[in-house]
Amino acid sequence: MVSSYPVQFDVDYPARPLNRLTTAFRIFVAIPILIVIGTLGTETVDANNKAMTDMTVGGGLVFIPLVLMIVFRQKYPRWWFDWNLNLMRFSNRVSAYLALLDDRYPSTDEEQAVHLEFAYPDAQKLNRWLPIVKWLLAFPHYFVLIFLGIGALAAVILAWFAILFTGTYPRGLFGFVVGVFRWGNRVSGYAFVLVTDEYPPFRLK
Repeated sequence: MVSSYPVQFDVDYPARPLNRLTTAFRIFVAIPILIVIGTLGTETVDANNKAMTDMTVGGGLVFIPLVLMIVFRQKYPRWWFDWNLNLMRFSNRVSAYLALLDDRYPSTDEEQAVHLEFAYPDAQKLNRWLPIVKWLLAFPHYFVLIFLGIGALAAVILAWFAILFTGTYPRGLFGFVVGVFRWGNRVSGYAFVLVTDEYPPFRLK
């Protein structure tokens, strides 16, 4: 891992030729897994298999109920944490696949080459009022990430051509795209998953 920030993200650089055929048609090959992740919306199922609707962000992250729980009870239910962590891991595997960082089809449960880690927080040590405004405090990051996202898209397009001709993802482009993902995950961990009160750094590494 590349820093001491509580939210850690990295992708293994492929030390082998990438599959040129699946790279050429990646957006079409990814349709089934995109349908799967698209169904992870606002409906979840509780322990009694009774459907319940939660206020969510990012395609299924438990957010509003979590804010209320931390503010009023200073608790972070473990199952909400596990759901958020595993959903973010899955969505990052899909994103990495779309960004051509890995040519293995995204698994719904195996880590593969994409690594996302953050520790289960002690809610008693978190500032109970910060969750109300964290999403607002992160606005400077949203602004920067818009431009970084445009740059990452351009890098992926260049990498697409490079992989088709050489079978290799240029390491500089790879590092930049992973860095943008890392930045976005830190912001999500701070503002929406609420696992840390430490403000995200303005850097790719």
